[in-house]
Amino acid sequence: MLQSPWKRWFIFGLILSAGGGERAMTQEADSLEIETLKQQIEAITRQLEELQLGRDVVAEADTGLFGFGPGASKVYKVRQGVSIGGYGEFLYERFADERQDGTPSDARDRLDALRAIIYVGYKFNDRILFNSEIEFEHGSTDQAGSVSLEFAYLDYRLSDAVGVRGGLLLSPMGFVNEQHEPPTFLGTERPETEQRIIPSTWRENGIGVFGGVGPVAFRAYVLNGLDAIGGGPSEAGGFGASGLRGGRQKGSKALAETFAGVARADYHRRGFTLGSSIYFGASGQNAPAPSDPASTIGAETLIWEGHAEYKAYGFDLRGLFALASVTDAELINEAKELEGPASVGERLVGWYVQGGYDVLRHARTEHQILPYVRFEKVNTQDRVPDGFSADPANNQTIVSLGAAWKPILNMVVKADYQIRSNEANTGVNQFNVALGYLF
Repeated sequence: MLQSPWKRWFIFGLILSAGGGERAMTQEADSLEIETLKQQIEAITRQLEELQLGRDVVAEADTGLFGFGPGASKVYKVRQGVSIGGYGEFLYERFADERQDGTPSDARDRLDALRAIIYVGYKFNDRILFNSEIEFEHGSTDQAGSVSLEFAYLDYRLSDAVGVRGGLLLSPMGFVNEQHEPPTFLGTERPETEQRIIPSTWRENGIGVFGGVGPVAFRAYVLNGLDAIGGGPSEAGGFGASGLRGGRQKGSKALAETFAGVARADYHRRGFTLGSSIYFGASGQNAPAPSDPASTIGAETLIWEGHAEYKAYGFDLRGLFALASVTDAELINEAKELEGPASVGERLVGWYVQGGYDVLRHARTEHQILPYVRFEKVNTQDRVPDGFSADPANNQTIVSLGAAWKPILNMVVKADYQIRSNEANTGVNQFNVALGYLF
């Protein structure tokens, strides 16, 4: 550790060297030079103390790595040992008294302790680490709440460019499935496209690779397949008219009769991101076809999405398009005893664009205020099997108008008004307020 007398002599020597006979420098310039040198010496001293004492630098939740949000990425930044992070959000929803068609909505207002998350990780060395997310939803398991393992995996870095990852993995699709910490996205609620077609939050057991070369990042996994029928040991509900969300097995006694592959690539440069991902696998889990028990339901499921984002100079712009197709939809309907407009969609389509701007960008403050707008269209029954009909209520348009206030980067208060309409004229508008944090 540098002692105070040595430190003073070191600063004095540097000042003389920097001056180098520049006797004509003003007193103000000398003071500025001295202050700069003092700051540099203090930084060097801190680094030496950390090396001598063997202390780890405390990681901050400020940037995301390897597809994860800032809080979930903290374990990658510590030198060794335990890392703890988390996030949470509270949501108030006030619903309109009437539907689109003027009939009573009968919707009751809600105030929900939506999520409280703890990240726990351990970095064994520069090559091997463990990371996990434990999620508490809706306040209490005695009522509507639950506790879940959102992800839990081990990483092994083969090199700086590529690593192997295995365990309970987040499917690397879209924006919010991997990065769903509230301060990282605009809107009080996650987009419907990223809940119904990309069934966020979506995690399955599997193994794969991750990494990046230059501005390109990638992830590719093999996962247990979705459960299109439901009713198995994972207690998944199966696919439905409202989308693919019920097919998630969440790592809980997951059926693994069939597997799936998912891959993603992103190009990052100066605040701009352009990327795409694709998922393909059989979701029937070898369930017998009701009309022919000798054959099985394939339910081959393809999900593709493309996305783009720009975050720089006060702008927060994002767009995503998702398309999914499911084979054997008529057999799924038969197995689940679905009729008429309750049919599983053979094709599902959704997209949204959104934009916000920090109006305080040029002000001398850490605070940010971002007015934003999101326009979204989603149809989970864009095509249904012959002999079935589509429910027009599943062809939706949602316009969200709101603003987000960030007193610091890791805390946000968001409020928006959602204009919800559908082809059945049963949409119900709502006003939302959300409080979120991450650490």
